[in-house]
Order: sequence, then structure tokens, then C-alpha cells
Amino acid sequence: MKTGYELLVSLDWQTIIIQLINLGIQILLFKKFLYKPVMKILRKRQGLVDQPLKEAEAAKQEALSMKQEYEANLSKANEEADRIVKEASAAASQKSERIVSDAQEEAAALKAQAQLDIAAQQKRAINDAKDEIGSMAVDIASKVIGREINEQDQADLVDEFIQNVGDESA
Repeated sequence: MKTGYELLVSLDWQTIIIQLINLGIQILLFKKFLYKPVMKILRKRQGLVDQPLKEAEAAKQEALSMKQEYEANLSKANEEADRIVKEASAAASQKSERIVSDAQEEAAALKAQAQLDIAAQQKRAINDAKDEIGSMAVDIASKVIGREINEQDQADLVDEFIQNVGDESA
């Protein structure tokens, strides 16, 4: 009879071969009925996981594209605003120059008109003074001479006096 130690350590080649065949059959069955369906389910689940990732990546690319478009539009808007500001500044500058020019022209016209008015008033004052001086001279002359001077004599005396006064003032 065999001892307990020998029973545990003994090798039976027939049992080993049967067990290997059994293991092969189990592997084939596991592969057919378990591994393939499980792998199919895992691929399906991987697809379900990859789909949102792909959608997220597409959304990210779309967002980047929109960001670039937004930045381009913002840049265009800034350029347009700069152009509008420059145009408005140029228009304001031209308008202010035109206003200053118009004011200078108006001031020159007012000055010229004032000078004409002054010259006319001066001439009128001189003529008034000549007339008054002439009548005073006639009064004085008539008193000095003691006789009445007719209008022709008076006009001649006034003209002579005025001419003498005009020569002395020049």
C-alpha cells in the first residue's frame, strides 16, 4: 500500500492528460461563450465612452474656431472703431479750422467796416468842424470888417480858411 506522502506527490500521467484536455475544452468554451461576448460588450462600452470624448473634442475644436472667429471680429471691430475715431477727429479738426477761419474772416470784415465807419465819422466831423469854423470865421470877419459879407464872399473866405487849416494840419 502506498503511504500518504506518496499519494500526495505521485504523478499520474493519464490524469494529467485528461485534465489538460479538460482545461483546453474549458478555455475554448470560455473563449466562445464568455470571452467574445464580454469583449463585444467592452468594445460597445468603449464606443459609448469614446463617443462623448469625440463629441467633446469636436465641441472643443468648434469652440476654438468660434474663439478665433470672435477674436478676428473683435480685431476688425477695434480697427473699425479706430478708423471712425480718426475720421471723427479729422472732421472735428477740419470743422474747427473752418470755424476759426470763418471767425477770422468775420472779424476782419467787422474791422474793415469799423475802419470805414471811423473814416466816415472822421470825415463828417472834419466837415462839420470846417462848416462851424467857416461860419465863425465869417462872423469874426464881418465884425472885423464891419460890414456884411454876401454869400459868395463868405464861401470864398471859408474855402480859403479851410485850405489854410488843411495845409497846416498836413
